Amino acid sequence: MTLTAPTQPVYALAFGAHPDDVELACGATLLKIMDEGQKVAVCDLTAGEMGTLGTAETRRMEAALATERMGYATREQLDLGDSELFYSKENLHKIIRIIRKYTPETVICNPADERHPDHMKASRLVYDACYYAGLRKIKTFDGDGLPQTAHRPRHLLYYIQFKQLDPDIIVDVSSTFERSRGGIEAFGTQFHRKEGSDEPQTMINRKEFLPGLEARARALGEQIGAMYGEGFLLPTALGVEQFTCVFPVRT
Repeated sequence: MTLTAPTQPVYALAFGAHPDDVELACGATLLKIMDEGQKVAVCDLTAGEMGTLGTAETRRMEAALATERMGYATREQLDLGDSELFYSKENLHKIIRIIRKYTPETVICNPADERHPDHMKASRLVYDACYYAGLRKIKTFDGDGLPQTAHRPRHLLYYIQFKQLDPDIIVDVSSTFERSRGGIEAFGTQFHRKEGSDEPQTMINRKEFLPGLEARARALGEQIGAMYGEGFLLPTALGVEQFTCVFPVRT
């Protein structure tokens, strides 16, 4: 009898180059998916250990707190190397193993065009891993040495980060945006805390950063007639199987 590695199925698997990438860019959407009765898992590719603020240990603790507050099914951290997130067979196969472990229908990850080099590298790695995870001749094994089954996600979405990219779709997150702030605020070392602090300034610990995040969500929501929205880009055209699910009858 041939044994294969057990899977832990989720509907959506969200990847981030660093802890807090996911919460900042698509946390409200992940909450909405969970509100609709589906499981969500998160995978941080690095510990964010090279960031100006915090340490690898404090950021792991913050990621654990965010996971508890958000209610993810699970969260993993691959430690592929902050600022050293290079494209290699080893890194690619580590991501493939995660995809095959959780067999998601949908994968969400960093956009390909970004300010931070790690974000762009993460995007390429995850994009390729989603495809290669479906090839049976690529062999991967779980932690117990059991072979994994090939699995290719049906959908891949890129969330929006620093650059103001034009989204292909906007998700109405009016019901979850305020709750998603709890996940963001779990990363307390990364954001503005008080006036007169002697900490070095970063792009995201400016006092204007979190209000700007809300302003973008409001602007995206306005485009679809909602209070708040989160935007996503698609690498391929969106196929519509049930027309009225995408374009529902007004109630």
